[in-house]
Amino acid sequence: MSVRSDDDSWDITESVGATALGVAAMRAAETRRPDALFRDPYAARLVEAAGSGWSRIMRARIGAASGGADPAGSEGTADSGDDRSGADGPGETGYSSLAAMLIARTVYFDEYFAAASAAGIRQVVILASGLDARAYRLEWPSGTVVFEIDQPKVLEFKNSVLADVRPAADRRAIGVDLRQDWPKELWDNGFDPTAPTAWLAEGLLRYLPGEAQDRLFGDIAALSAPGSRIALNIGRGRREDSPALRTARERRKRLLAEAGITLNLEELWYPWEGRTDPREWFTARGWAVTTGDPVTLLIDHGRAQPEAARAELDHHILMTATRGDENR
Repeated sequence: MSVRSDDDSWDITESVGATALGVAAMRAAETRRPDALFRDPYAARLVEAAGSGWSRIMRARIGAASGGADPAGSEGTADSGDDRSGADGPGETGYSSLAAMLIARTVYFDEYFAAASAAGIRQVVILASGLDARAYRLEWPSGTVVFEIDQPKVLEFKNSVLADVRPAADRRAIGVDLRQDWPKELWDNGFDPTAPTAWLAEGLLRYLPGEAQDRLFGDIAALSAPGSRIALNIGRGRREDSPALRTARERRKRLLAEAGITLNLEELWYPWEGRTDPREWFTARGWAVTTGDPVTLLIDHGRAQPEAARAELDHHILMTATRGDENR
């Protein structure tokens, strides 16, 4: 698939589905670092199951990580918003600023769920869950239900690969497109609209048209009991093209092609222009919004960032919104 359409679908190795493999490759590489900021013991297994091309990219990332490469190395610069691939590819001397963002958001959302659990929330919905393994790898309090929503083929792949692994919570996988009537499917699978929910939209929003994003927010708000919260990220604005960005794009395309992977990332995103800023959307409806700074988060966890990476990371929004008692 080369160009997005509003009713397209995909398998795990196709289109948007393939970007989840790139994220898993990055998480596998981070897991192998001696100073890893998180551990995902299932990421490498999921990537290996997808085939040799993705395995090659993952092994290159693990090699870079094992060599102590800076997670925001000088080679490679992110050139768009919610790129889940993180795959600048084999041969790079360090992680790109895009990979640094993927690491930062993983840490941010892991800590978000820890805080939600500590606050007594026992209902979780992960939207466009892809190869997210949080239902398996995080420590969930007894009684926690984790709903995962994604394309049916994506979930079928993950279910098959991890069939012998017991989730750490009551995991309920729901195969439905978020552009369809996913709230009904959620209800049918036991979702409780009277209980507070911790929602997650990681690496999702730029894969939706602006109007679909706002419908998604409206559905979430309608399903959220008092005390519910949502965490999300999105790349904002448009990058000014530069020789460095063009070089990074061409290198990424070449290395993906060498690994036998056909994926044109630039054709998967819908534009930032014309869409509502999520911070403004939730604030306008009475939710309390807090933001996270990727650079500060990484530095606080011992990962200093070079100036070039800082400039790129500033284009990304990390945020959490919490619903009070008076609004729904």
